[in-house]
Amino acid sequence: MTEATHVVVGFGNLVAELDRHLTGARLLVLEEPEIIEARGVAERVAALPSAVGLVPAPTQSEEDEDLTALVKGVPRPDGVRAVIPVNEYAVVAAAALAEAWGLPGADVTAARAFRDKARLRAAVADTGIGQPDWRLVTGPAEVEEFRARHGGACVIKPANRQASLGVSLLSPGDPVEAAWRSAVDVDETLTRTGRVPTGRYLAEQRLYGPEVSVEALVHDGRIVFENITAKTVQSGANPVELGQGVPAALPGPVTEALAAGVRGLVRGTGFRSGVLHAEWILVDGRDPHLVECAARLPGDNIPHLIGLAYGASLFSAYAAVLEGHVPDLPGRPVRGAAIRFLTAPPGIVREVAGRDETMRLPGAHEVEIDVAPGDRIDAVTSSWQRSGQVTATAGDGPAAVARAEELAARIRITTERSPS
Repeated sequence: MTEATHVVVGFGNLVAELDRHLTGARLLVLEEPEIIEARGVAERVAALPSAVGLVPAPTQSEEDEDLTALVKGVPRPDGVRAVIPVNEYAVVAAAALAEAWGLPGADVTAARAFRDKARLRAAVADTGIGQPDWRLVTGPAEVEEFRARHGGACVIKPANRQASLGVSLLSPGDPVEAAWRSAVDVDETLTRTGRVPTGRYLAEQRLYGPEVSVEALVHDGRIVFENITAKTVQSGANPVELGQGVPAALPGPVTEALAAGVRGLVRGTGFRSGVLHAEWILVDGRDPHLVECAARLPGDNIPHLIGLAYGASLFSAYAAVLEGHVPDLPGRPVRGAAIRFLTAPPGIVREVAGRDETMRLPGAHEVEIDVAPGDRIDAVTSSWQRSGQVTATAGDGPAAVARAEELAARIRITTERSPS
């Protein structure tokens, strides 16, 4: 343990990215015992060239007494330079370890705010950030009461989950009960333990407009890098993201308003060092309103897209910030990069075709298909249920988005309705 240079809190696909991008690093991974068992984490960590160990630890704990036990139970490695959270449920534990070991980090109070959507909304209420009307709710009756004040439309979401899990968009006349059950009954057996705080639920005013995210690196309370990502979101009741494009092409005033919003997030929460991934709806196409914000690297391959667009590693830059350095990142992108996720009608997969010829086309960077004949595909209600992805590059962000859409349309996933 004493030879570790970076302590990685939680386990996920980003650990392998850190392994690839952090030259000379020695990674010590901390994870919940039951997650280690359920996901075969020991074998996966052992396969990483830079990994020096795996320690069972309460990485999803967020209460003071649990964090104290975590700090006492994990000795500080002699050569440690940074503590890096790699998934949503490890953000608070990573902040606690960094604080105890005298290393840069989010700050525990700030980390707690970013782990709970209601707490975050309250924390930034006086910063000038645009937000929808919202309230905590405990059941369908309170949702009905709230939506009645907003023309019958609203959003229901868990306060402390990930990957669009349990989020429903209600239009006037839509039944509340099924949406409420979707929020409450989310199953995350392989990624979440009982240590995560008891679920809380929000009803929010439904806003309309294009969606974007801002990825910001923060060094000692100062933003040192920002990128804006354009999003394609599934229509209907479940707003799962189907595409990302870097960089977004926005008018100057909108870009400036988003930058001011991220500064407000840092100021309102007291966030110190790390990365923020803030999602916004541009009401009327120009007025940013905060959807939510995470204090960890984004998913959906956005760090990879940023790397392709800017010609530099966001993973390395993130580690540098958590080591206490200002990273050397270009201020402007050199190209555009985009990802389009694949979906297919629910049913049993009968045929998958088009991958090899698509990869040979101009602009194609990667094609990944996650389903095969015989697999069952369900309706897409969360990010976990997409069927694959196509990544493309082009001269700028909008051109890359268009190219990714064209390439994705060439992938054919044929399904057949399963017998009822």
